[in-house]
Amino acid sequence: MSLRVFEERIDRRSTLIDLVGNTPLLRLARIDPDLPPGVAVYAKAEWYNPGGSVKDRPALWMIRDGERRGLLRPGIRIADATSGNTGIAYATLGAALGYQVTLAMPANASPERRRILRSLGAEVVLTDPLEGMDAAIRKIRTLVQEHPERYFYPDQYNNPANPRAHEESTGPEIWAQTDGRVTHFVAALGTSGTFMGIGRFLRTRNPAVRLIAVQPDGPYHALEGVKHMASTTLVPGIYDPTLADATIEVRSEEAFAMARRLARTEGLMVGVSAAANVAAALRVARDLREGVVVTILCDGAAKYLSDRFWEDGDGQDGEGI
Repeated sequence: MSLRVFEERIDRRSTLIDLVGNTPLLRLARIDPDLPPGVAVYAKAEWYNPGGSVKDRPALWMIRDGERRGLLRPGIRIADATSGNTGIAYATLGAALGYQVTLAMPANASPERRRILRSLGAEVVLTDPLEGMDAAIRKIRTLVQEHPERYFYPDQYNNPANPRAHEESTGPEIWAQTDGRVTHFVAALGTSGTFMGIGRFLRTRNPAVRLIAVQPDGPYHALEGVKHMASTTLVPGIYDPTLADATIEVRSEEAFAMARRLARTEGLMVGVSAAANVAAALRVARDLREGVVVTILCDGAAKYLSDRFWEDGDGQDGEGI
C-alpha cells in the first residue's frame, strides 16, 4: 500500500489541533448518595483536551484569531500571563503549529506545571507569588511593550476570543450532551472566559438556566487560576458581573477535601479548581428537588500531585462540604 493511500484511509482527525474539544460529560453518581432522585450532577472532563485542561479551547481560538488578524505569523512568539493551564495550552498548541512561547507566571505555580512548560520548550518568567496573577500580567505587559515586534500578546483576560471559544464549543457540547435538560451551570471565575462563554450560550437556549459563579472565600487562597473578583486590582475585561445569578465562595481547604473525596469515591483525580467547582455544584444540587447541574472539571490532578493536601485525612474527608 502506498503512503498516500494509507493516509487517505486513516482517521482524518489525526492532528493534535483536532483533538481540542468534544470532551466527555460525566455523571457524578457516588459523590453524594443523598441527593434527591430527581437531581443529577454532571461534569465536563476537560483533561481530555491535548494540553490537559479546559484552557486548550480559548488558547486555540485566540491563536487562530491572531493569525486571521495578521498579528501572529512565523517568527512571532506567543506571550501571555498564566497560572499554568493556559500556558501549557499555548505551549502545546504552539509546538504543534510551529510557534515559540514566552510566559509569565507566579513562582508558587506547582513544580509539575513548570516542568511541563519547560519540557514543551516554553520560556518561563516567574513573578512574585504574593501578588498572584496581577504581577504576572504586569510583567508580560511590560515585556511586550518593550519589544512589540517580537510578540503576539493574546491577553487572555481581555480577549473576546476567550469566551467565544466556549460559546462556540463547550456550551453547545453541554446542551447536546444533556439533551437540553441542563437547569444550572456552575463554574469558577479566573479569566472568567469559561463562565461567560458557556453561560451566554446556555441563556440563548433557555433563559431560565441558572448561572452560578464560584470564587475563593477571600484574596488569600490556594485555588490556582481562580480569582476573588472583589479584591483583584486587575478585573478581566471580558468579565460581566451581571451574568451570574448567584456566587458561591469556596474555601481552599474545602476544595482540597473535595479533591481527595472525588478520587476516593468517583475514581476521578482532578485539580483544586475542579474540586472547588464540584463542591459548589453539590451545594446547588442539595437545594433542589429536581434539576440537572453541570460544572467543569478544569483539569486532572497530574499537575498537583506534589501538593501535600493529598496526604491529609483518612479517606473520610469532605464532611460538611
